[in-house]
Amino acid sequence: MSETAQSSAGIGQAEVFDQRICSLGEGPLWHPQRKNLYWVDLLNKRVLANGADGEQAWEFDEMPSAIGWVDRDRAVVAFESGLHLMDLNSGERTLLCALEPDLPGNRSNDGRADPWGGFWIGTMGMEGEPDQGNLYRWYKGELRKLDSGMTVPNGICFDRARNYGYYADSAKSLVYRVALNEEDGWLAGEREVFLDLSEQKLIPDGAVMDGQGNMWSSLWDGARTQCFTPDGSASVALQAPVIRTTCPAFGGDDFTDMYVTTAAVGLEDAPDAKVPNGVTLVYRNAIKGQPEPAVIV
Repeated sequence: MSETAQSSAGIGQAEVFDQRICSLGEGPLWHPQRKNLYWVDLLNKRVLANGADGEQAWEFDEMPSAIGWVDRDRAVVAFESGLHLMDLNSGERTLLCALEPDLPGNRSNDGRADPWGGFWIGTMGMEGEPDQGNLYRWYKGELRKLDSGMTVPNGICFDRARNYGYYADSAKSLVYRVALNEEDGWLAGEREVFLDLSEQKLIPDGAVMDGQGNMWSSLWDGARTQCFTPDGSASVALQAPVIRTTCPAFGGDDFTDMYVTTAAVGLEDAPDAKVPNGVTLVYRNAIKGQPEPAVIV
């Protein structure tokens, strides 16, 4: 499919990278060694990939939600009930740690590796029940709770200067910032509100930091991935030809391509839609990003 959509900022065109329709595409990750993009179709319980190895898909018996790479052949994948180590050749997985076994009504949601080799992961109620979600960090075999009382934890990303971690509660249209310990990445302070998007009725979903310290947040039902500068000001945006943009990731040989997952759930495409909801997009040579850190296992 070759349809494109020009961004209003003039900094990139959205192309369809992968035509497979995801009910809820999330968690894109560019593997710097394999030159593949990996992401999840959460509601359909699939991990998908495309790139140097061609189109791939693995089906599971529970919902995956986020991915972090470990080495060429292994990745950490967050599933409903725990963090697993997944073999990227066979799709086989082994449990690293359980997530909230005492809360069977919860599942994992957004997650991302941090600059120290840890992996942050949020949880939420299966039906998005208010204030039922939590935020955790898994680091060198230890799972520690970082925050609680959230509804839809999302938008986890990090300042590569190792000063701050960022995360959102999508249901409250809030993005938080928290200071991190420079040595090991554990919390060094209390969270503060970095963005309050409630008046604008914007819903921050997944997010990533570029090479200049700007946050790029995909806006649910916002048809774009919005750039926010380090002081919280809204800057340029990458417009999408679909409604539900869910999460961005940098990739390509020089990390100037931005990939964005989207969702089809709850939407019915118009008969003449050139680009259907739920595809995975790419903006070529758009913004200078950076590779994701490997997770230490």
